[in-house]
Amino acid sequence: MLASVKRLLGFVAVLVVLAFGLQIVASESGEVVVLRTFAGDDARQTRLWIVDDRGVSWLRSGSPDAGWYQRLRANPEIQIERGTDLYEYQAFPVESGPSVDHVNMLMFQKYGWAEAYIGLFIDRSRSVAIRLDPR
Repeated sequence: MLASVKRLLGFVAVLVVLAFGLQIVASESGEVVVLRTFAGDDARQTRLWIVDDRGVSWLRSGSPDAGWYQRLRANPEIQIERGTDLYEYQAFPVESGPSVDHVNMLMFQKYGWAEAYIGLFIDRSRSVAIRLDPR
């Protein structure tokens, strides 16, 4: 009996490690940009997905509570490193409405299985779309 419980716990542990490992692989799939947010002299970097629609670039926060999103709200002048290029933007969060649903759809279209997998762990109803306007 004890051996069976140990095997079951080992199996569960392996599944948990695989699930989190796959989440890391999924989050780095496709195009990933580096967002730089600023608080005084402190610059922080966050790796994120990005989508483009009709000449406008969009980011998305899975939650309005995310630290990088809170920094962006406090200072919406940000930088995006995309490939080898660095861009400066003014960020405009959109916390509800059709734009959020549209950005969620664009993310699914671009990132496919990775978006679907991460969506198993994140409540997309709390997502925030962030429109990027060039500075």
